[in-house]
This record gives sequence, C-alpha cells and structure tokens, in this order.
Amino acid sequence: MPINPDQQSQIDALRATPRQTLRAVSEGMEKHLYLAHEVLDHGFVRVVDYMGDDAAIVQAARVSYGAGTKATRDDAGLIRYLMRHWHSTPFEMCEVKLHVKLPIFVARQWIRHRTANVNEYSGRYSILDREFYIPAPEHLAAQSRKNHQGRDQVLEGEEAARVLALLKEDADRAYDHYEAMLSDEGQQGLARELARMNLPANIYTQWYWKTDLHNLFHFLRLRADSHAQYEIRVYADAICRIVADWVPHAYAAFEDYRMGGVQLSAKGVDVLQRRLRGETVTQESSGMSKGEWREFAVAWGEAE
Repeated sequence: MPINPDQQSQIDALRATPRQTLRAVSEGMEKHLYLAHEVLDHGFVRVVDYMGDDAAIVQAARVSYGAGTKATRDDAGLIRYLMRHWHSTPFEMCEVKLHVKLPIFVARQWIRHRTANVNEYSGRYSILDREFYIPAPEHLAAQSRKNHQGRDQVLEGEEAARVLALLKEDADRAYDHYEAMLSDEGQQGLARELARMNLPANIYTQWYWKTDLHNLFHFLRLRADSHAQYEIRVYADAICRIVADWVPHAYAAFEDYRMGGVQLSAKGVDVLQRRLRGETVTQESSGMSKGEWREFAVAWGEAE
C-alpha cells in the first residue's frame, strides 16, 4: 500500500481545510494538491506545493518584452513563441514541490537531474520500511543485444518465475539481516547508518523534490521518452498528467515542440533543402555520420 493510514489522514485533513489566498492559483493544480498518485507497486507522486500558472509565464515574458506584446499575441501564442525559441527564463517563474516515494535505483537515476532542491528520507535517523519494488511479470526482460542500457524480450514461464523468486527471496533476506543487525531492543548491534548498507537497491525511499518548470520540462523530455527505463518513465508519465492540468498552455507547447518535435543539425537542414530542390542525397553525400543519418531517416519516416 503506497500510502499508510496516518499519511492518508493527514492528506484528508489538509484537503478539508482550504484557505483563502490572494496569490495566483491554478484550478487544475488545486485538484492534485496533497493527493498521492500511485506508481509501481508501492510508490507514489504527490504535489505538496506549487507557485505560478500559465499567467505567471506570460507576466514574466511581458516584463522582458514590453507592454505592447499583449496587443499582438495572445497568452497561448506567446507561450508557444517562448517554447519555440528556447526562451527559458519565463518558465522558471513557476515552481512545484513534489513528495515522491520511489525505489532507490530509480532515485539514483533521478538525482542526475541536478537542477532541483532535494531532501531525502534518512536511513541514519529512521528505520526503513520493508517495501521493495518487485516488477510485474510483463516487465521482466532480458538484456538487449543491441543496446547496452536497454531491454529485449520479456521473460516467460519458468525463467520468469525463477527471477521473481530470486528477487523476492534476496529482498526479504537482506531486510531480515538489516533488522537483526540494528541496535534495538537491548541488542548492541549496528547503528542505523551502518546497518542500512546491506539493503538492496530496490527498497523504497522517499524525498521532497522541488524544481522550476523549465527544468521540470527538461526532466520530462528525457524521462517520459519511450526510450527511458520503464521504472522511471512511469513516474515521469504521472508528473506529465499533473503538469498538463497545472499549466495547460505551457504543457501543450512542450508536447508540441519538445516531446513531439525534431531538432535538426545544420547538416540536416541542408539535406532537406537539397531534397526539396530535387537532388538525391545519400548518407555519403550528406556529410552526416552513419548514426546521425540513421536518426535523421527515422525522424522523417524513411526507416524503422
């Protein structure tokens, strides 16, 4: 169960006592405040606090561009212009603070995005819960033969059962030894900060993660991508749904220009211009490497 009864009672109490405010409010985000969106088997994402909305982005931009901007471009159009031309500062005016419960191996990937403020649950002060990420059978896959950081075919039958049994057995044994080593109930044992070193990377941790919208979009562009590891992608997908309600104009522009768009090199632009003039361009005559040419071909629907 991702949320325990005490946490749920706190969430219910917070949502039952709304306060009047003069600050900018996003109605779409208000419905997400404090609620836990379940991810994986024991994880969740929930919004603890936020600042700003689509209007805050526009307001910041018009400070930069002058009072005459509104007469020539509506809010959604301005946001699309900012996204299209990589004007990131106005998007930094919006911030969000998330409470995330996630497996440690996912957290180690996530923390690579260093443009956030993070405070993680401490195994030095508290005893970690016996909660481990155990993949559903459909997410057990062999190592890809072509991609060193990807997956291949899903395991089936006896092999899937064997791997699942090992994961569960190792997690339980490690936690049993963790409990046995702790200085507790009269036993001298080990300090919590030492006993935790024996725990596996699939145990769950929690943190508060605060970032601005510009850097959140960067995180989502990489982690909500189909090539991202499944276990972090599902968190990014949950956050995408929240952000779409929070700043709908900004998220629509993000989907269009970042998630659904294609960035071309100068060589790529040159190839397209030459083709439009009727010239046959090959990889050898394009000036691109084989890898870049392959990506170019995929982007334009010429290869799988």
